[in-house]
Amino acid sequence: MKILIPTAKEMNTEIPSLEAKPLSPESQAVLDELARYSAQELESFYKISAEKAQEEYERIQALKNGTANSYPALYLFDGLMYRNIKRENLTKKEQSYLEIHLMITSAFYGVIPAFAPIAPHRLDFMMKLKVGGKSLTKHWQAAYEESLNGEELIFSLLSSEFETVFPKEIREKMVTFKFMEDRDEKLKIHSTISKKARGAFLTALMEGQVTSVEEIKKLSFADFNYREDLSSDKELAFVK
Repeated sequence: MKILIPTAKEMNTEIPSLEAKPLSPESQAVLDELARYSAQELESFYKISAEKAQEEYERIQALKNGTANSYPALYLFDGLMYRNIKRENLTKKEQSYLEIHLMITSAFYGVIPAFAPIAPHRLDFMMKLKVGGKSLTKHWQAAYEESLNGEELIFSLLSSEFETVFPKEIREKMVTFKFMEDRDEKLKIHSTISKKARGAFLTALMEGQVTSVEEIKKLSFADFNYREDLSSDKELAFVK
């Protein structure tokens, strides 16, 4: 069983660094393309301020020169979902659960273990970067497929942007989740609630050492409870 989560734009580098690992051929190819851009071109490419573009240019150059600091992925990313995952004072069982089951999907690093050392970077599959004449999605398809070869049960907390990188045969094995809020007897889904809920849900999986769909249905977390009437075999619904 594997659990998949996406990267986040927000990052925290005020944490202990790790020894870097060599880039995979796929990541190196992406880096080679990014390294062609000037800071001014990155401003337009990413649609960000000149200050942020300069910061990203320096990150890319550090990666290219082998001087970039690396950090454990689960702690480097610091978006809303990540801030709602229990990451401090993990028990040995919780740490082991994340090491065995949790994978992070990246447009730069591919599908990586939760605690893999990675460098700060800004890239997602919405970016129109061509690598060897292919889109980022096409570039990563084979590596994404290989990362989950042999897995029969996959819990996906990904957006469609990341899910569609995987081939159809793997997507069909995925169990997905939706998190809703009951407001005046109307069920609402919105980004903030979903991101917070994904983090709390992953925490509940880890604390309960959950490895099956039936166990998930019994979970209660952050005032969310399973709703069978809103669920299907491949999409489980939770309502707050």
